Amino acid sequence: MVRHEIKLQLQAFVAAFQFLTHVKIPIAVPFNGPVLSRSILYFPLAGAFIGACLAVASWLLAPYIPAWPAAVLILALWTALSGGLHLDGWMDTADGVLSHRSRERMLEIMKDSRVGAMGVLAAVLLLLFKASLLAELYKGNQISLYWPLLVCVPVWSRAWMGAAIAFWPNARKNEGMGVLFNEVKGLQACASFLVSAAVTYFLFELAGMEHNASLIWMLLLSMVTISCGGLLAAWLHRKLGGLTGDTYGAMNEAVEAILLFAIVVWIHNQ
Repeated sequence: MVRHEIKLQLQAFVAAFQFLTHVKIPIAVPFNGPVLSRSILYFPLAGAFIGACLAVASWLLAPYIPAWPAAVLILALWTALSGGLHLDGWMDTADGVLSHRSRERMLEIMKDSRVGAMGVLAAVLLLLFKASLLAELYKGNQISLYWPLLVCVPVWSRAWMGAAIAFWPNARKNEGMGVLFNEVKGLQACASFLVSAAVTYFLFELAGMEHNASLIWMLLLSMVTISCGGLLAAWLHRKLGGLTGDTYGAMNEAVEAILLFAIVVWIHNQ
């Protein structure tokens, strides 16, 4: 029994990275309920891996490239590391929800592989917004904060996806990517948030922050994630009668942008 659970946890760890990143792990794991429900726990670690890659890239670019070009390159790497999965969800969700059609028609539009005008416009505005925020952080004087924050943002956005999966119903019932996670429970989502909090605290301690400062940043990131993610999930649920795989990706992108914005505003007003 213990060996079976350990095996499931290891498979869940690999599944989280295979599902959320574009990194090829040459291990075959079953994408079924028992594995994917446990993989929620490791969503923040997949985000931490992406964030660590971004931090290393930033460190390599810093001596040679100005803030704006570096921010664009970092954002391109950020998108590539997830294979554009979440950005695709953002565009599909924008096409559907901003069409202001009936619920059924919005879901049909989101299933269409073609990207419409609203999806393109939403993607352009999102990327511009995120690039401007990264540039602002990159050229600031808070270099000791830059790298832990860059790692933490994708940690919390992916933890929120687990919460959205657990606490809101699937709009498509028995079809679509979201149905793969039907066995996810609230306990697993809460555990994912605890992992995010632990990772955040560890990173800020590693960056040399005082104990109280580490706790404040941990609370700030968690509160922004929960409040903004919750409002967005409730709005999408009202529009669509539930959430879908596309909306999980859209919320990941939105939470990342909101967290970056909150961080820039916080630092700017210190």
